[in-house]
Amino acid sequence: MDNGTEGVVRVRISPRNAVAETAKVLWHLRAILAILLLIFVILSIVMYYAGGAVNTATRTPSSMGETLYFCAVTALTIGYGDVVPTSALGRIAAVMLGLLGVLMTGVITASAVYGIQAAAQRAGLRPH
Repeated sequence: MDNGTEGVVRVRISPRNAVAETAKVLWHLRAILAILLLIFVILSIVMYYAGGAVNTATRTPSSMGETLYFCAVTALTIGYGDVVPTSALGRIAAVMLGLLGVLMTGVITASAVYGIQAAAQRAGLRPH
């Protein structure tokens, strides 16, 4: 009984190679990632000093830790709403943090995809 698998050679992508290739790509993009991280830090400082971040439960200005938490949650595009900016500059910074998070996610995702493609090419699954 022939189920269509006769003569099929099974080749697998090595997870180690995929991770190594992804790490290489991220290493080559380290300057871009460092700039994005620096922008995150700058926007977090702007949020703390000029953003008017307020804890919605207590209606008090948020601490540096709470503001950093808000900036990370915003950049990750989660947005719980327990800390919110109250000034126009804070809202602009929050939008920029959201866009920065999308940009960082795209760079890292693209690096992972490229790493897997390079590992597949190394394994002989993709033509050169």
